[in-house]
Amino acid sequence: MYTGQIVFAQLMDFLPKHEFNSCVRRYRGNRRVRRFTCYDQFLSMAFAQLTYRESLRDIETCLRAMQPKLYHAGIRARVCRNTLAKANEQRDWRIYADFAQVMIRQARELYAQDNFGIALEQTTYAFDSTTIELCLSLFPWAHFRQRKGAIKLHTLIDLRGCIPCLICITTGKTHDLNALDELILEPGAFYILDRGYTDFRRLYAFSQQAAFFVIRAKSNLASRRGPYRHVNKITGLRSDQTLFLSGPKTSQEYPAPLRRIRFFDAESQKHFVFLTNNFTLPSLTITQLYQRRWQVELFFKWIKQHLRIKAFYGTSPNAVKTQIWIAISVYVLVAILKKQLRLKANLSEILQILSISIFEKAPLFQLLTESDAQIYQQVLHNQLSFLDF
Repeated sequence: MYTGQIVFAQLMDFLPKHEFNSCVRRYRGNRRVRRFTCYDQFLSMAFAQLTYRESLRDIETCLRAMQPKLYHAGIRARVCRNTLAKANEQRDWRIYADFAQVMIRQARELYAQDNFGIALEQTTYAFDSTTIELCLSLFPWAHFRQRKGAIKLHTLIDLRGCIPCLICITTGKTHDLNALDELILEPGAFYILDRGYTDFRRLYAFSQQAAFFVIRAKSNLASRRGPYRHVNKITGLRSDQTLFLSGPKTSQEYPAPLRRIRFFDAESQKHFVFLTNNFTLPSLTITQLYQRRWQVELFFKWIKQHLRIKAFYGTSPNAVKTQIWIAISVYVLVAILKKQLRLKANLSEILQILSISIFEKAPLFQLLTESDAQIYQQVLHNQLSFLDF
């Protein structure tokens, strides 16, 4: 019989605890705290993410039921609903944002050599935003529309491993273009953008920083044509040419030449036009890069389905940001776990297994290996639904 740590404690061993303590000291998170520390708060919120808890009362009830095991899980204090709510409300959310960045750096190092479908040495990012609707009466600070509240997650992901590198949380009224100003451009890297980010003054900053962008062109773009390049139309390419912006405003905002590539997608029967400031990559590679932009949409879909970021345990901006950053930390933690243990199961399967075995005593690697994963999946699939009764 296995007599080692419970699954939750084994999972939390992958956290760089000394880095977490540094983040806490940076913002004096444990100042005047007697029992319920920032680490206790993080573990409680991580438990809620891993087991899909619905509310603070739900978290309190479940953790109290496991009270004899909490010490071995790393939670030293008694978890009360009011205490957790107060911690989420008052403790600086930047503690958890900084710690998430520490884990993101660790995950990116692990996934740095992964292949994302294109033989490209440069780092490639996809940038987009997603909107999370909120009740305006409960979140009056999150203005979006006259009778609706919302926040936006402006996210930059590294396509190698789909690791979020930058997340900017704003109210729903913030225009997506403003989030471009938060990017710290990396020379030589590629940034894949949707056409909603068309702002030539901001795009020219990419060229000035020796970074590359790929973006869909708008249909009303005023320009004058330059030299053409030969394309193989069997691949779906229709044209590859140099152009110069001719609009009175855009020509001043972006005085350099651009490359325009037209592509026909036989599957959707649609034409696509892409703009880029890179003139060396093959035109087909440019179109393939833009196709990988869909990974950021899949990332948004995944975190909304598998993490608690659509319903919040608190209503203040600090509580909302705290919950989001801890959710991101859990996502990155599972990605690190998958890579370091070389697991074949995908992230959603790993989360499903962890959610029903978090307080069991079993070796984590054995629990998550392929044969055991199939057993747990069979258990999940064989559970009766409401309509089976």
